[in-house]
Amino acid sequence: MLHSIYRHIAVTLCGLFATLSANSSEPILTDTHRFTEIRDNIWLAQTTEPVFNSNALVIINEDDVVLIDSHVTPNKARQLIESIKVLTSNPITTLINSHHHWDHAHGNQVFADIPIIGHEFTYMRLATTPLEEPTYVRGLEGNASGLVRIQGQIDAEQDPEQKKDLQEYLAIFSAHVNDFDEIDPIPPTITMNDRMTLFRGDREMQIIFLGRAHTGGDLAVYFPDSKVVFTGDMAFAGPSFLGDGYVDEWPQTLRNLAKLDFDIFVPGHGGPVTDLSRLELVALYYEDLWEKSEALHHAGVPYEQAAKTIDLTNHTEIPIRNIGADPLAIERIYYRLENPD
Repeated sequence: MLHSIYRHIAVTLCGLFATLSANSSEPILTDTHRFTEIRDNIWLAQTTEPVFNSNALVIINEDDVVLIDSHVTPNKARQLIESIKVLTSNPITTLINSHHHWDHAHGNQVFADIPIIGHEFTYMRLATTPLEEPTYVRGLEGNASGLVRIQGQIDAEQDPEQKKDLQEYLAIFSAHVNDFDEIDPIPPTITMNDRMTLFRGDREMQIIFLGRAHTGGDLAVYFPDSKVVFTGDMAFAGPSFLGDGYVDEWPQTLRNLAKLDFDIFVPGHGGPVTDLSRLELVALYYEDLWEKSEALHHAGVPYEQAAKTIDLTNHTEIPIRNIGADPLAIERIYYRLENPD
């Protein structure tokens, strides 16, 4: 029965990010991770526990490993390091931060002895008050409410087998929450604001800032010979979380991404995407969201009310089925309208 709970949570998390999975080779499993080869020894790493986390990308080169993103906690990062040993004995020599959000960069401290590359914006956000970031604070609140919710389900459950499954899940979730106690974020040690290229043997890795999007410092990592891009949370097959975003600039960033020569991209959550037409669909959605939010703002409609009434159901291919939008997205758009930069 516990496996059914795991499956439900996994499906829910994947649904949040609306990705379209590409066909890939049989994954390699460890006690904590699932590795799927995208192409040419470029591996998608995902944790197998039914808790919130982000993708990492493992690039196995002739003599070393380059890693993109460090997971949600130091413990998850250590588990990733151990799991990579199943794939290769090459040392991890470089970490790249796709952006500063806690679910992608709060394992950084485990990699303090190697170069960490990130955008200057990412450095600024991780070097100042990262534990006060609104996204991280909401994550902590989600942990607390999750513990209460699961305990409530246990208390209400009458079936002994299902109660046991819920108790096992509570133990897993509690351990995950406890992992947050040791988080002590560290920023990148090498920063950039436009483009950087790494060469490892015959592999070229282009680290590119294509414009503001999910944050002010999103980096894409492009492998031109393999025609693969890791996008972090800049690009999914559907809309991303917009609460820290630059929705007015995001469409152009996606169009800049689309100009690269690739046929598969790997987002920061969920599976790889091969339907590249999704990039323009999402760009058009963001443009419409911005324009309609701007009209409501100019009409004096509070963002809370705007979030309930905004109609984006014309975007049937996303698909958007219901009237309304995430209040955090509308609040962020209102902030950008009132505080342009």
